[in-house]
Amino acid sequence: MAVILQVDFPTQGPFGTEMSKAFQPLAESINHEDDMLWKIWTENKDTQEAGGIYLFDTASHAEQYLKMHTARLEGFGIQNIRSRIFEINQPLSHINQATFL
Repeated sequence: MAVILQVDFPTQGPFGTEMSKAFQPLAESINHEDDMLWKIWTENKDTQEAGGIYLFDTASHAEQYLKMHTARLEGFGIQNIRSRIFEINQPLSHINQATFL
């Protein structure tokens, strides 16, 4: 069963184009994570938050990635990391054009 991992945290930036440039190497390295199907990067300059939405093939793979990613973020000095894992209701998601499953 596919699952979504949602991660967000407070940050003072960078945002927008600067974020894209600063984190391109990290984004490229994330593509090599086992069992992650995709990631959407999220940011909100107004609320000073960033994070991501990830699709994994199983909850255990999402939990393994979250443990590693939390340690990496803490290594960057990021605190107050929030995360959630959700199972995906595939029949309903397909009705709403979720073709990524």
